[in-house]
Amino acid sequence: MLKNTTTVDLIRHGEPVGGRKYRGQLDDPLSEKGWQQMRSAVGEHCPWQHIVSSPLKRCQAFARELSDTRDLPLSFDERFMEVRFGVWEGKTAEQLRAEDPQVIERFKRDPMNQRPQGAEPLNDFFARVRAAWLDLIAAHAGKHVLLVCHAGVIRMVLANALNLPLVNTYRIDVPSAGMTRIKVHGVGEDAQHQLIFHHGTL
Repeated sequence: MLKNTTTVDLIRHGEPVGGRKYRGQLDDPLSEKGWQQMRSAVGEHCPWQHIVSSPLKRCQAFARELSDTRDLPLSFDERFMEVRFGVWEGKTAEQLRAEDPQVIERFKRDPMNQRPQGAEPLNDFFARVRAAWLDLIAAHAGKHVLLVCHAGVIRMVLANALNLPLVNTYRIDVPSAGMTRIKVHGVGEDAQHQLIFHHGTL
């Protein structure tokens, strides 16, 4: 690995207690299925030198377990928490569609302007994730890092890495315990990003 090349593996948390819903920053823990998904995704692999995690329970509990069992340093960054979904938090897609059959489709077509009441603006979400990402790369330049986070965070990292319009980010599927790898050449605003795989395996 080149000295100035940083490799980051991003893993989305597994299924939380309560199943699929617009959870946002609700702090539900992992279900047994979610633990199994994450442990299976990592397996016996341990290429990392540091773990960074969202502080929400569905990420940090697994990050702590992995840190303890693999003897890896661990840090948390609140900026890697999921986007706030406002009045949608805690509701399933079925519940939302029962109130308005087209509400989710409108949101996915235009997530910039068709946001739930009280939701974090997408530009603000992107800005906080991007700032956290730049700091992560600067702090761990040249290393191999695991980032335990959320679907929305992974979409924002990919938008930054690939220069994607934010309006298109909800076209990216991020499965439970899905793994993404990005290589970053250099640090700072001029760093070059390379997507190695998305929804891949170690």
